[in-house]
Amino acid sequence: MTNPVTVVIDPLEAHLLKAEAFRVGLVVPVSGVLGLLGPCAINCAMLAASEVNADGGVLGRPVELVLIDAGAPPAEVAREVAGLTSAGAVQGLVGTHTSDVRVAIERVVAGVVPFVYTPPHEGGTRRPGVYYLGEPASRQVGPGLDWLIDNRRARRWFLLGNDYVWPRLVHASARAHLRARSATVVGERFVPSGTIDTGPVIEELAAVRPDAVLVNLIGSDLVAFNRAFTASGLGCARLCGALEEHGLLAIGGDTTGELYAAMGYFGTLTTDANLGLAERYTRGFGPAAPLLNGHGHGCYEGVAMLAALARRAGSPSVRAIEAAADGTTITGGRGRVTLAGGQVNQRVYVGRADGLDFDVVTSV
Repeated sequence: MTNPVTVVIDPLEAHLLKAEAFRVGLVVPVSGVLGLLGPCAINCAMLAASEVNADGGVLGRPVELVLIDAGAPPAEVAREVAGLTSAGAVQGLVGTHTSDVRVAIERVVAGVVPFVYTPPHEGGTRRPGVYYLGEPASRQVGPGLDWLIDNRRARRWFLLGNDYVWPRLVHASARAHLRARSATVVGERFVPSGTIDTGPVIEELAAVRPDAVLVNLIGSDLVAFNRAFTASGLGCARLCGALEEHGLLAIGGDTTGELYAAMGYFGTLTTDANLGLAERYTRGFGPAAPLLNGHGHGCYEGVAMLAALARRAGSPSVRAIEAAADGTTITGGRGRVTLAGGQVNQRVYVGRADGLDFDVVTSV
């Protein structure tokens, strides 16, 4: 890249090395069930930081990234983050990880440093200094359910998710939405993260024969389920709340025409903003770089938004940023996004897997 960015790989270094930079704690998984998301997320954060630095940095200081592995248990991640923030080793956080990790981080840093959380989330009360760029459960789930009900006559649904807060609240939203559409839930199962046994799940699906499955598994669990589903020969539609381009690649693609994902971003969006982002990403990291995807793109937006918030407030302090946050605008691959009430309101896209790509069938 034309404006290289310093990335501190070992958080201990951030404690030991004096820096005049604006340091951003980049909380992304590089291990565990979501480890496959790490490489693109890091690249996208580096690209955003490079562009911020080319534009003068943050309050006259260059951005540096401090990598924190969000694949560890939530309490362990929170301890790492708390140590960095209390020591003043980072001035803000950008996170792409599970909601249970987010909740643990919020408990230890609320009001200490600004925290931009980028993936889809469950909604609810927002703590001061926390800013959401992803879609709440109530907004993310509806467009895909409606499309499959209207276009695939999906009236009987099975709900499948990992056993933590985000899938549970997505399911609650889905139940209400399906009930309003006179559709029914014929089964539901939650499985621990990282330990999915696909056999019982496939057997249950074969027994109840739903028209569609709402899949809120993540990372390697999502990959394992989709591989097992394809091998089983079952033919119902699958709508996933966390399937992105790397997950699709990991399952070997899909040619059934019945695998869908609901996301706020796909790498295949043909907007001018996304075409420009893809060109800069390829120029920076080469044609063999990890595929642009929703979680990686979230890190691009997250670093850009954190920088924009501090610039707008004239300070990295939570109090100053809270007072100035509404109206802060950035441009990423999905176009302009603007904070209002600590979150953004953007389109949700429903993509159908076509080989190794997603074709957008609708957006709301």
